Amino acid sequence: MPQLNPTPWFLILVLTWTVLITIYANKTNFSKHLNIPTQKEVKMENTTPWAWPWF
Repeated sequence: MPQLNPTPWFLILVLTWTVLITIYANKTNFSKHLNIPTQKEVKMENTTPWAWPWF
């Protein structure tokens, strides 16, 4: 059985991995900055103490 020349297959493998890594890197970099955290205004509610019914 003849062996295949590895040179073109190695180039195809390297180019495929380069394209895939580029696509996934772009997807992850784009999705990292979608939800920018905003500072919410904290409101302190005026709470009354709970009245126990048996006291």
